[in-house]
Amino acid sequence: MRVDHGVTSGTFSLDGQTFDVDNNVWVLGDDAECVVVDAPHDVDAILKVVDGRRVVAILATHAHDDHVRVAPALSEATGAPVLLHPADRVVWDLTHPDRAPDGELADGQVITVGGGDVHVLHTPGHAPGAVCFHVPSLGVVFTGDTLFNGGPGATGRSYSDFDTIVASIKARLLPLPPDTIVHTGHGDSTTIAAETANV
Repeated sequence: MRVDHGVTSGTFSLDGQTFDVDNNVWVLGDDAECVVVDAPHDVDAILKVVDGRRVVAILATHAHDDHVRVAPALSEATGAPVLLHPADRVVWDLTHPDRAPDGELADGQVITVGGGDVHVLHTPGHAPGAVCFHVPSLGVVFTGDTLFNGGPGATGRSYSDFDTIVASIKARLLPLPPDTIVHTGHGDSTTIAAETANV
C-alpha cells in the first residue's frame, strides 16, 4: 500500500466569489487498486496519478466545488462510486444539483483497499460533512481542508464554523500518533506533532 500525489489547478467558488487554487490529488492503494481522495479540476491529471489501476471509490473529504467538481466525470471514467458524508449534501448540491453522490461516508466506517484499511473520521467545521481519512498502517491522515500545514482550515464562508473545526481537530486528529503525516487538500504536508501548537 502506498500514497501517490499530484497537483491540479483551477478555481474555488462560494458565496459569490471565485478564487484560483491549487489542489492536491491523493491516490491510495497498491499496484492493482486504489481510492482517489477528492476530485479537483482535471480528470486527466487525476487519471495520470491513478496510472491504470482499478479505482475502488472516489472519497470526498467535503463537497466544496474545488474538491468535487470533476467527481461525476471521474466516476464515469473509472466506474467508481463517489462517496460523501450526508451532512455535506447541501454543499454538494451547489455544484451538482442534478447528480447525487453514489454512496455515503460515516464516522467510524472502514474502507479496505490495496490490503490496508482507511478509517473515516467525521470532522465538521470547514464544512458540515467534512471528513478525514486515517490510514494507521501507513501512519498518514488525509485531512482535506480541515487541517493544514499551519493550522485549521478556513471557516469564513457559508456552512462553516471556527469553534466546530477546532473541536473536531482536538477530538479526532490531535489524538493520533504525533508522527502521523498529515496530507492536506492544499499546500504542503505536515505532521500531527507540528500542528498541535497551531490549534
